[in-house]
Formats: sequence, structure tokens, C-alpha cells
Amino acid sequence: MKTITGLFDDYTDASSAVSALEATGVPSNDISIVSNNADDRHSNNGAATGAESGAGLGAVVGGAGGLLTGLGIMAIPGVGPVVAAGWLAATAVGAVAGAVAGGAAGGLIGALTASGVSEDDANFFAEGVRRGGSLVTAKVDDDLAREAEAILKRSNWIDPSQRKAAYNEQGWTRFDETLDPYGPEQIEQERDRYRRPPAA
Repeated sequence: MKTITGLFDDYTDASSAVSALEATGVPSNDISIVSNNADDRHSNNGAATGAESGAGLGAVVGGAGGLLTGLGIMAIPGVGPVVAAGWLAATAVGAVAGAVAGGAAGGLIGALTASGVSEDDANFFAEGVRRGGSLVTAKVDDDLAREAEAILKRSNWIDPSQRKAAYNEQGWTRFDETLDPYGPEQIEQERDRYRRPPAA
């Protein structure tokens, strides 16, 4: 098994990638999504979230099929509110059940590194979600890894080396859960920074 991970600026692109992975035959149980929810795009249906402690998932009413029907809300210190589903979210939440605040971020980074993502990349992905992004992670058989990565790229994923270089130019070195989460205005400014100008 190999872990394939893609970061997206837009939740719609990330959810399309999830659907495309499922259509290719990747089981929903092997796919995860963690998406910034600072704009309250998804709202809690009244279930207890544990969001205050960062150690729980509350149910979200979803209209899509497959993995996306199981979205839940949680809070990650330094990232803020996220919607999440899948094994990565469950691992992150499980790692912090009963833990002090701050554990959810460590749980997310720890879950990524435990699945084979480098610590450097895991910190980058956590920072990308903090800045408004959506993270899609899939555990796939080795023979499907290349196709799964191509699906993520076609779904308008962020080139990790380019974006990491841009973060580094701004003085970023690693995810810091003690920083304030990005609000909707900061996220919009961040997205504007990277939007491609329309073709002439």
C-alpha cells in the first residue's frame, strides 16, 4: 500500500478528487478528506462535536455519496474548524481522545507520518489546511498509486514544491499550532495570492 496525498485550494476540487478516486475503485474506507471550514460552509446538524477540545467529530448533513456522506466537524488548534471524514480523521481524533488541546494537530501530523508521509510534508499539509485548503489522502495498492496521483493532479491539486517554496519565502518553516487560525478574509487573500489569471 502507498499513501497518496493532495492539497487543494478549493473544497469543490477536493470533493471531485474523492469522487474520482472512488469511481476508480479506491474504497471509501481508504480515502480521507480534511477541509478548512472557517467559512462555515458545512454546519453541524446539532450533534455534539467536541470541537472545543479538538478531540471529537460531530456529524454534518452531506448531500454527496460515498466518503463525503460521513463528514464531521472538529477543531484543530492553529487550524480552526475543519470538516473531515475517513481514516486520517479517525486516526487524528483517536490520537487525541482525552488529550490536552493541541493534540489534534499532532494527531493529524502523526497520522500522516505514520502512513508514510514525511514529517516535512505533513507540516506543509497541516499549514495548507490552516490557510484554507482541503487535504485528500488515499491509501492505495502500489499498482494503482500512479493513477491515483494523476487523479489528484487532474483535480487541480496544489503543486507541493511550488507552494512550499512560496510559504518559505514568507518566512514559514513548519506548522505552528500556537498561531491563530486563518479567518475567512485571510483565507480569501491567501487564495487570491495563488489564483491563476484568466487566459487571454
